[in-house]
Amino acid sequence: MVINLSDEHSLVSNWVSELRNVEIQTDRMRFRRNLERIGEVAAYEISKTLAWKEEEVQTPLGAHTAKVLLEQPVIATILRAGLPLHNGVLNYFDKADNAFVSAYRKHHRDGSFDINLEYLSSPAIEGRVLIISDPMLATGASLVKTIEAIKNEGEPAEIHVVVAIACTVGIEYVHREAGEEIKIWCGDIDDELTAKGYIVPGLGDAGDLAFGPKNQF
Repeated sequence: MVINLSDEHSLVSNWVSELRNVEIQTDRMRFRRNLERIGEVAAYEISKTLAWKEEEVQTPLGAHTAKVLLEQPVIATILRAGLPLHNGVLNYFDKADNAFVSAYRKHHRDGSFDINLEYLSSPAIEGRVLIISDPMLATGASLVKTIEAIKNEGEPAEIHVVVAIACTVGIEYVHREAGEEIKIWCGDIDDELTAKGYIVPGLGDAGDLAFGPKNQF
């Protein structure tokens, strides 16, 4: 299941256009905030699909039967680029448990790369709803490796993935390698992937645009 949040021509498409715009994306604070807002909208949409229960609450004037989440999800992100998007999801699922994964591309001189996963911090995950945020779904390799690592801690009841921009190649890879039941919520979807694994037109390096350039290692 793939949901493109820009299909409805909502504010999400405005925020994605600013993420892509080379003039606007030089403002790091705005870039981070736009990622955060996409995470907030995605969290709201995901909340509509989750199980709920009735709970009686006491107001100053009486009792009211409200519908509330049956269980809080686990929100995970891939460091470092995923942090603003993760924070947006967390703004809405503010009582959720959190998981963090360090997965990155280790580039070789011939242009190829491997995915290195060096750190995982996760709460109990068995039977729970898992929401993973990562701004760019390009080849899908780092996301699949992240899902595999988290599943070593337990089997989630369902998995949602939130991305700002996805590539069709990466979506197909994730569903093929990690399961077609994974729901992918996208700010927008591009069709082209370069030989080096970058989305076109994409937006560039989300981590660098959000937090500044890094040394290559």
